[in-house]
Amino acid sequence: MSNGYDSDLKLFIDGERIGAAGRATHRVVNPATGETLGELPLATPADLDRALETAARGYKLWRGRSAAERSNVLSGAARLLRERIDKIARIATMEEGKTLPEAKGELHMAANLFDFYAGEVYRIYGRVLVRPAGMLSRVMKEPVGPVAAFCPWNFPIGNPARKLGAAIGAGCSIIIKPPEEAPGSALAVLDSLLDAGLPREVASVVFGVPDMVSRHLLASPIIRKISFTGSVPVGKHLMKLAAEGAKRTTMELGGHGPVLIFDDADLDKALDLLVPHKFRNAGQVCVSPTRFYVQEGVYERFSKEFALRAGKIKVGDGLNPAHHMGPMANHRRPDAIEAFVDDAVKAGARVATGGTRGGGTHDKGYFFKPTVLTDVPLEARVMNEEPFGPIALMRPFKTFDDAIEQANRLPFGLAAYCFTENGRRALLLGDAIESGMIGINTTMIGGADSPFGGVKDSGHGSEDGPEGLEACLVVKAIHQA
Repeated sequence: MSNGYDSDLKLFIDGERIGAAGRATHRVVNPATGETLGELPLATPADLDRALETAARGYKLWRGRSAAERSNVLSGAARLLRERIDKIARIATMEEGKTLPEAKGELHMAANLFDFYAGEVYRIYGRVLVRPAGMLSRVMKEPVGPVAAFCPWNFPIGNPARKLGAAIGAGCSIIIKPPEEAPGSALAVLDSLLDAGLPREVASVVFGVPDMVSRHLLASPIIRKISFTGSVPVGKHLMKLAAEGAKRTTMELGGHGPVLIFDDADLDKALDLLVPHKFRNAGQVCVSPTRFYVQEGVYERFSKEFALRAGKIKVGDGLNPAHHMGPMANHRRPDAIEAFVDDAVKAGARVATGGTRGGGTHDKGYFFKPTVLTDVPLEARVMNEEPFGPIALMRPFKTFDDAIEQANRLPFGLAAYCFTENGRRALLLGDAIESGMIGINTTMIGGADSPFGGVKDSGHGSEDGPEGLEACLVVKAIHQA
């Protein structure tokens, strides 16, 4: 298409790109304009059976390849991603809505992760145990086997890269189901791997009705490992399916990020970091800071300044460099945020800024204004359910213990943020908060070399870092006399 989007969307199985003939399709829409970008073919049961058979062959082929071969594919793919950044970032912005700078940042994250795994494949170490003369005992790490991976729409470049990079680096084959809302980004990531030399049998990409695809793939004994990023209810459903086959799982589920602002915090620094971090990708980020607990002495000042800054954020088509925040990813999200705001206001919350739809120049776009609610009662739905949108919730607290109680109150435990200039308090916060990732005086909680994952209902296992590769490996002890 003339807009730079390749509307010829296809499945990829055993090296073949499969179109819509004989298959149902899904309409891919630009959330900023309502424009149809393309029709995506949805996999049939026969397509999934073929993908499973391909994964079985691909695993036998790829598991025996050297660390150097795996590394070369990953590092080559990283180079190609960076070379193609303008094209791929534009695809991601058109499909998902985030601003072009955010899409480019996401692509760099994916490339950095491929580069990290390209080095980490050389460090899949085993060990030799001390035994009597004449006996050899070895501990080896081997690829777990074919992986089924499921990705959400909010990071259409980064999430597929996480799944593909870990499995390929470990020596596994993989069937990946990216989101139907944003398929072109994932296919572009796959193309970088194939063009860097990945054998066609090692990775397949399928799209389809999520429940049908997951049930079909997880019922097969070929699949040994499931990696899922998404909501808590769907993650728990997949865990039940995986249990039937005793399959290993990595689950990166929902969050409801608490932010603790103490009265000794550097408020200007906190605001500089938190306002853009809250509204990046229109708040559609699992580690988004959402529940702001602010100590009483600075509550009014912090809340007022946060709302002022949020109100200045320019909302519109992410392709326009003048815009700071794009639309929400689909038509369901503005409805959900509007319902959260209405419920909170009825419960007694005050709207400091935003609270309504709006932004952009297209009536059909899925825009919602950056929203700040103050004095939000704990019984409001939005204080207990992940909003996944451009909404910041403010409440005051008195003591350290009060803050910890609120931070740990919900069953989520993915990301948390704290701002204080007291060194001892910072140490105590790191110990007391129940979360897989904690940022103290920073919002930078991710990196290619750092594990990404949660605790409690936010899931288990980690992606990224050495832990991401380990999740695709199994341990074998070999004793020889």
